[in-house]
Amino acid sequence: MRLKDLAEHLGLSQTTVSRALNGYPEVNEATRLRVAETATRLGYRPNANALRLATGRAGAIGMVLRGSSEFGPHTSEFLSGVGGRLAEEEIDIIVTTVQTYHEEVAAYRRLAASQKVDAIILHSPTLHDERAKLLMELNIPFVLHGRTEIGAPHAWLDIDNAGAIERATSHLLDLGHRRIALFNGFKDRTFAVHRESGYRKALAARGVPCDPALLSNAAFSDEIAFRTAHDMLELDTPPTAFLAGSMMTALGVFRAIRQAGLTLGQDVSMIAHDDVFPYLNADNMYPSMSTTRSSISLAGIRIAELILQIQAGKPVADIHEVWPVELVLRESTGPAPS
Repeated sequence: MRLKDLAEHLGLSQTTVSRALNGYPEVNEATRLRVAETATRLGYRPNANALRLATGRAGAIGMVLRGSSEFGPHTSEFLSGVGGRLAEEEIDIIVTTVQTYHEEVAAYRRLAASQKVDAIILHSPTLHDERAKLLMELNIPFVLHGRTEIGAPHAWLDIDNAGAIERATSHLLDLGHRRIALFNGFKDRTFAVHRESGYRKALAARGVPCDPALLSNAAFSDEIAFRTAHDMLELDTPPTAFLAGSMMTALGVFRAIRQAGLTLGQDVSMIAHDDVFPYLNADNMYPSMSTTRSSISLAGIRIAELILQIQAGKPVADIHEVWPVELVLRESTGPAPS
């Protein structure tokens, strides 16, 4: 089926149908949905090569990953969400791997010069991210997975990291815990700053001092978390509860708890940030893990959709979302030991 045939079937102009299929904001939602539903029902798919010739687009989105810490289950889940959504539009992902910040900057400059991508997904931002400024200077559209302050409008999607950790910390405080360890990401990352802010806010609201010995900033890995939790549990006044920055971190903390001869959910409690991994289900762990739930795969899908909106002409100043994070209580949290 050709675009002309679809337009005639709908009784609309080819221009209107084309704009509806590509998400242009001037097409009302009812028309867009009717066009999309009819196109799906009749098996219409736009010719990708024709679209690229007509629009001058490369038909690909870029993402640059730096260092071994960015290769793991979080990245694979995120890419599965992005790739699945973009595949529906016959758009590819070009993933470039580098080792250093300077190599990452050079990769963005190469992508801009080669015109191999139509947009960039920028991830793991810092509070004042120079990479975002560079992409604006290079005139490459991008969507930021996270938040930064660069003094100019840009598209971004983030979760409420501060609110999530504040709620989790407050819940542990309600259970009587006063020695609560926070296993956080690298100090310069925006999400880590927000999470520590929420943690400190909850402690301050109860008049509980923040002990630096209970704060950890590192890559989210089983081994790092195990070693750190092991050392914390040997303190004169060890933590009675842990906030794990990821499910991988939670596994390491859990190993340390078992090695210390303690029982999770009784002697010590834990809440993990859960990225809804299909192969690491918090419900199926023993004991089941309390979590602050947020799907990184769904975030990938949504970021792909936001890129499509930018390509359809939506102003980047209008593209910014903060997703709430659900606190799901299970067996790994219990009253503080007397």
